[in-house]
Amino acid sequence: MKQRFLRASTLVALLGVLLLSPVFAQDAVIRKNLAERIPQLPKIDEINKTPIPGIFEIRVNGTDIYYTDAQGNYLIQGSLIDTRQRSNLTEQRIDKLTAVKFDTLPFKDAFTIVRGNGKRQLAVFEDPNCGYCKRFEKDLQNVNNVTVHLFLYPILGNDSVEKSKAIWCAKEKAKTWLDWMLRSQVAAAAGCDTGALTRNVELGRKLRITGTPTLIFADGSRVPGAISADQVEQRLSQPGS
Repeated sequence: MKQRFLRASTLVALLGVLLLSPVFAQDAVIRKNLAERIPQLPKIDEINKTPIPGIFEIRVNGTDIYYTDAQGNYLIQGSLIDTRQRSNLTEQRIDKLTAVKFDTLPFKDAFTIVRGNGKRQLAVFEDPNCGYCKRFEKDLQNVNNVTVHLFLYPILGNDSVEKSKAIWCAKEKAKTWLDWMLRSQVAAAAGCDTGALTRNVELGRKLRITGTPTLIFADGSRVPGAISADQVEQRLSQPGS
């Protein structure tokens, strides 16, 4: 009885290897050919099938997406569009890869702006010298019932760092921030522990935040760049946000 069980287990394991081996072989061919032909291409993190027969997704640098054929003879850079669903499959994939676990953000290094009941949550990374951020802040005044977690993200130069320090060290951070962003009232210089600003820049680099504003919603999705109040409202109204 025991021998029969062992034989059966061996057959199942062998069948699994036979079924999986073409997948591994295909993966190996693509990796080998692309590494030899395009040595400057970063190491491939993952290879996946796409809805198009014979076309594979390759992922590098964590979240960069390319496409190739089964032999790695061609490399395609760009968006894969599902014309039937009218959806950008590449964009959806990147959104999934770059999703942030909202509850793990270090909110102690941010200050909050609460409007209405504050039930909905939004985190924003902004530089005080960012023109797009100022436009975004004006639009954001029209969004109610939200708590905005504002992460100062001074990446546009030394003046941005100095302004961020003054805002972070102010007694009323939110008011001082809005006075500057909406009314161009410069914050008075003040001294305090500004380690949060350094940590924010490090966090932003880790999350690959390369521009401001960058919005992160409660469902983990992010939006790089300024969007309108209506667009923010739409995203906040989605399930899980």
